[in-house]
Amino acid sequence: MVQKERDKGPLDLVDAIVEGMRRKKGIEIVNIDLSGEGEAECDNFIICHGSSNTHVDAIARSVEESVEELAFETVWRQDGFQNAQWILLDYVNVMVHIFQEPFRRFYDLESLWGDGTIYNIEADI
Repeated sequence: MVQKERDKGPLDLVDAIVEGMRRKKGIEIVNIDLSGEGEAECDNFIICHGSSNTHVDAIARSVEESVEELAFETVWRQDGFQNAQWILLDYVNVMVHIFQEPFRRFYDLESLWGDGTIYNIEADI
């Protein structure tokens, strides 16, 4: 788990997002670094999935709470809470995608943005 001390300043946005995913047991967390891609709309895609619409919703809410708590930022735009099959949280330079597994496999963002550097993030045990 990520530890943060208040006197050292805010946690990096990506780390805060990952922490929010870990807090609710997000599955197969991936960071696609697109900062070297000239055509990309943002610097990072952070992706994970949950096992149900309830799980996906809980992960997304945890990400929002963790980012506010640890990185002192709020989400700019959000979409997908109605069905919780694919929730998108837009932090301008970082896009967060939280899927139900069948939708993640169908849209396969990891292949679509395969020119970026893909980092698989280990889950806390």
